[in-house]
Amino acid sequence: MKRRAVIGLAVLAAIVGATVAAKAPVGGGAKERVFALQTVDGKPFRSADLAGKPYLVFFGFTHCPDVCPTALFELTGLLKDIGPAADRITPLFISIDPERDTAELLKLYMTSFDPRIIALRGDAAETKAAADAFSAFYKKVPTASDSYTMDHTAGLFLIRADGRLQGMLDMHEPRETQLQKLRLLAGS
Repeated sequence: MKRRAVIGLAVLAAIVGATVAAKAPVGGGAKERVFALQTVDGKPFRSADLAGKPYLVFFGFTHCPDVCPTALFELTGLLKDIGPAADRITPLFISIDPERDTAELLKLYMTSFDPRIIALRGDAAETKAAADAFSAFYKKVPTASDSYTMDHTAGLFLIRADGRLQGMLDMHEPRETQLQKLRLLAGS
């Protein structure tokens, strides 16, 4: 009984913390998150297309062995679990591997996840500009098999409708905390 009470208090504290963080004013104006990429169908997609809409961004790559597919799979479940509120959020998956992540490969890769998740790609300069707009990290790392992998920021950036950063969604947080953060984002 004591253990349940402690877990309940921890979940409540996390929800309250997420609520406070989402409503807390951010010093100065919203950070300019300007980027210009392309969809898997080759159509331009710019940050301006998101004006006035809440959205989330996950940076990753199709050759990722675990973190990226797991995060996208979990996001798919979270979007389903928040129901109609999910339709108010624009989820983005931005490739950080322009060498290998062709439009065709990204399109095929994304068929395993929620169709509302928009996959975006760009050339090396466009990719860097997009990552810089969110202060996201990525780096090419050689592997023993004469190939490479990518180190990168693994959290999801939650951006409110007013353009301000609500916070990050960490896939290691309790599920109820993740759901609460997405509900708050949808209501922003």
